[in-house]
Amino acid sequence: MKYFNIAGPCNSVEHYMIEASTRLSGVEQLIDMKQYFVIHAARQSGKTTYLQDLTKRLNAGGKYYALYCSLEKAQNIVDPERGIPAIVQHIKSKLDSTDIPYKSDFAKDANYENFTGVLEVSLNKFCKLLDKPFVILFDEADCLSEGTLISFLRQLRNGYNDRSMTPFVHSIALVGMRNIRDYKARVRPDSESLGSASPFNIITESLTLKNFTKEEIIQLYHQHTVETGQIFEENAIELAWEQTQGQPWLVNAIAREVIVKILQSDYTKPVTAELVKEAIQNIILRRDTHIDSLLERLKEERVRKVIEPIIIGETFVGRFTDDFFYVKDLGLITETRERLAPANPIYGEIIIRTLSYDSQQNLLQNFSSYQLPRYLKDGRIDIDYLMREFQQFWRENSEIWIERYEYKEAAPHCSLLAFLQRVINGGGEVHREMAAGTGRLDICIEYANIKYPIELKIYYSDKYIEKGFDKLVDYMDKLSCREGWLAVFDRHPDITWDDKIKMQKKIVDGKTITIVGL
Repeated sequence: MKYFNIAGPCNSVEHYMIEASTRLSGVEQLIDMKQYFVIHAARQSGKTTYLQDLTKRLNAGGKYYALYCSLEKAQNIVDPERGIPAIVQHIKSKLDSTDIPYKSDFAKDANYENFTGVLEVSLNKFCKLLDKPFVILFDEADCLSEGTLISFLRQLRNGYNDRSMTPFVHSIALVGMRNIRDYKARVRPDSESLGSASPFNIITESLTLKNFTKEEIIQLYHQHTVETGQIFEENAIELAWEQTQGQPWLVNAIAREVIVKILQSDYTKPVTAELVKEAIQNIILRRDTHIDSLLERLKEERVRKVIEPIIIGETFVGRFTDDFFYVKDLGLITETRERLAPANPIYGEIIIRTLSYDSQQNLLQNFSSYQLPRYLKDGRIDIDYLMREFQQFWRENSEIWIERYEYKEAAPHCSLLAFLQRVINGGGEVHREMAAGTGRLDICIEYANIKYPIELKIYYSDKYIEKGFDKLVDYMDKLSCREGWLAVFDRHPDITWDDKIKMQKKIVDGKTITIVGL
């Protein structure tokens, strides 16, 4: 029986899958045109599945000899004296498992001391022997480092430029998480030039493997229904789409979590929205390898510079920088004309939880009294009481806590979120909406089918806060709420705590807004 795969490449015999070729067009045309090109997409998007399938199709077509070759074995080998021989030897080992003729002759008498030319020479000699054009699909190409990467690309460029006189590889794909621009950023500081003969100038196209569409998620889940009879309810699919935005690993992981872990492979029970919601929470809390490896990137300074404005709602002005494209290529963010936001709600939730995790653990260990029952009154959460408690906590601990965060501009937001998550955990839910340029972070606490909208802002001026009322009212309208809270952090060093700490109510458009000064 097939299953939803969340580890390694997919194959149609064992796994439910959507052909990756439907999410990437134009590759075979580039190969026919003898082009060298880049394919990039976030981790666990289906790149390797696509490349292995493409390799089989090219070989079966009879027009080319095609080789799939991962460069992961040369990862982090900075010195080309070691890195280039490692690449040549790995190509040789991959050829040994194919039916490509003359494979035993590849790099047969290779001179590895000539590390600046051994790759070019080996490919040149091999292509002379073949009766068909040779195509190589290099996976994990962006794992090559510094000197090895430069030498690798230069030898490919030299062979490319001389193809009219000397046989060389017909077409090459460099595949990884990052676009070619980030290869450049990693090996060429602003102060250093690689000269006019740049090893990057042979790349003609840069293609992106897209996420699933909603229709493809329906098709994928329907494969399971056909095989087992188990139904995915319409609102369950809608929630999966809304929360993942089609990120392939998440789409598969949710289905697997529901079917295998929660329902214990009982195919008589339908997959409901409630089960999808439970699966998402399990995935978030468990932090599988895919998510953990992605969120390790949050520690990088270039990632912080992009993610922090999103958390606090500030306008991000570096949309044409290498850092911006790097974070986008990692699959952490999505961009439209209007906003810059986490790539999907699940990633957004995990980003905030990751940044505030240590704070939540500290609250758990040292402030055991911060529990939901303490704040309940007549079956409702007394948000005013909860906010007064946080005001006192923030007054006493803010300086210490801000220093704990790598994202210091977002420290107030993360601290309040950690506090709310600590209080609400296990009894309700905390939803967040964040995007650069909005000037705020929107929060909705949900408990016993009652919603409590909270907006977080940094204080710049009274006029700035007045605009916040309109935005909060819009948010309250969206949630059908008559009462909301505006938490305002004043970070001016010359303002006393007595002036900062306040709580006052204001009626705006018939709605009650409580301003919480912090």
